[in-house]
Amino acid sequence: MKRPHASDDVRERALAAVDEGHPVAEVATFFQNDPSTIYRWLRRRRRTGLATRRAHPGRPRGLRPEQEAALRALVDGRSDAILAELCQAWAAQTGQRVSVPTMHRWLRALGITRKKRR
Repeated sequence: MKRPHASDDVRERALAAVDEGHPVAEVATFFQNDPSTIYRWLRRRRRTGLATRRAHPGRPRGLRPEQEAALRALVDGRSDAILAELCQAWAAQTGQRVSVPTMHRWLRALGITRKKRR
């Protein structure tokens, strides 16, 4: 199992300790990190001015609220459409192409089912 990321609070406290003059090896031992991690944090702060974690690359997962409303309206108008047709309609409406599995995940997250009768 991978070790969890250090919180921004731990980073700030560790860097503050280094700024106070404590040796990096001592600070790394105290905060249970490798010295190379402390050096990486120092290098990042020196280059960017920030000691916080980098943002994860890629686009955000899931739908934004305005997309949820647009998807609900799209499905309401095409209640008998298959997933591939919904993907094409979504691409025509928003310009964003999505795969069939993504469309299925979105519909499931919104609680929209394919079953017509309960």
